[in-house]
Amino acid sequence: METKEQKLKNTHHGHAIKRFRHTLGIKQEALATEMGLSQALISTYEQRKVLNDDVIERFAKALNVAPELIKELEEDPVTFIVENNTFENGSVNNIASSSDISNENCGNTYNPIEQILELSKEKTVLYERMLELEKEKSALLEQMIKEKK
Repeated sequence: METKEQKLKNTHHGHAIKRFRHTLGIKQEALATEMGLSQALISTYEQRKVLNDDVIERFAKALNVAPELIKELEEDPVTFIVENNTFENGSVNNIASSSDISNENCGNTYNPIEQILELSKEKTVLYERMLELEKEKSALLEQMIKEKK
């Protein structure tokens, strides 16, 4: 039941839903719970090229997007290829498998404590700046009151 417009535009309703869900960081299980469906049914819907308008409306409401976005989002072949490839340890297509690079040699380390400390410092600086601005505002208001008297 593909329409002529569906053939001209490279759209895939299920993939559009999946892309919005991934962008919003929502898992299939969470979306299924919100919609009162099973995770397996969400997966099935995401594989279908064309969905009924009422189904699209339900997904749009659950994802908080306009139904037209789901209906008209065109497939990007490059995005589709990247989304459907896995980059796991031991994978043939893995760019940096465990035999090539060990974790110790990797320059990107994630230390949450350092990030928390950095954020705390930034917050302190912002609060101090906000306090100075409030002091300046109070001084200006006092000056304006004195000038009116």
